[in-house]
Amino acid sequence: MQMNKTNEWQRSSLHVFWGEIAPCEHVVQIYENDEAFLGSLEGFISTGLISGEAVIIIATREHISAISKRLNARGFDVDGFICRDHLITVEAGEALSKFMVNDLPDENLFTKYITELFQRALNNNMQIRAFGEMVALLWQNGLNGATVQLEKLWNKLHDNKQFTLFCSYPRIGFTQDIDASMQSICCIHSKILSGEIISSSEVEYKNVPNQLSNRSV
Repeated sequence: MQMNKTNEWQRSSLHVFWGEIAPCEHVVQIYENDEAFLGSLEGFISTGLISGEAVIIIATREHISAISKRLNARGFDVDGFICRDHLITVEAGEALSKFMVNDLPDENLFTKYITELFQRALNNNMQIRAFGEMVALLWQNGLNGATVQLEKLWNKLHDNKQFTLFCSYPRIGFTQDIDASMQSICCIHSKILSGEIISSSEVEYKNVPNQLSNRSV
């Protein structure tokens, strides 16, 4: 996947950023707190649904509940979208149990599981965008090697299928050698999203610096 090589910050509205994000992008956010995270995830989901895309959310039960309340408050019929498989929600721990073997993701099991989720959306002939919080759970449990491996499996799947991919990590989970740890995560993504609480009308992001973007899977 060819990455944009600029390192300049840009500013855009949440609606424009998530509405115009390309299917080839793999976006990461290392967030300060849940309010910053939920604001970004709400924009990711809402612009996808408004654009007629299917949205797959693999997150903790608490975050699924919180984001559903936010979407309902904005007038989205969450249950209706779920019934039509326009919005597919999966608890992250349950998803991990489908393909983790000896604390490592099994590629065949992962590909089979995610492909089955995608097929539900593709039955409606819809473009897909997906959010995954499984990597954050692995990272928080100290399974750093498994986290990077799972990110690479996502990228491998991403290279073969056209979909927008978004994942987030709480900054509090980076406790040792923070800069090196954050770099190891950021280098396997194509865009970094601001993790601070900002106005709902604007979002900061930057393209991954060239020295961090030359990944191969």
